[in-house]
Amino acid sequence: MSKVDRFFRSLSNGQRRRLLVHMLDHNPEDDSKLYIGDTETTDEELEALLVEMEHTHLPLLEDYGFINWDRDTHEVTKGPKFDEIRPLLELMVNHRDELPDNWL
Repeated sequence: MSKVDRFFRSLSNGQRRRLLVHMLDHNPEDDSKLYIGDTETTDEELEALLVEMEHTHLPLLEDYGFINWDRDTHEVTKGPKFDEIRPLLELMVNHRDELPDNWL
């Protein structure tokens, strides 16, 4: 899979997009909570989202090197290849008003 394909696959899901964008300026020393977005959720939706993050989204982003994920402490930090996707994330943030609703 090409680098561009990995970028777009990583950004094809809203939760992954929001997590990566959040990590642009995030200092992991500020807190150790997993960022799941600024969305309102029920307890059931939150549980399903956490399972999806643990079994799908975080492993994919970790495999691509965009994040480091400590499964024991549930801490997520920037991975060794985060700076490869950074320009695309910054482009999205800088043009947020031109993107579809709920994109970020």
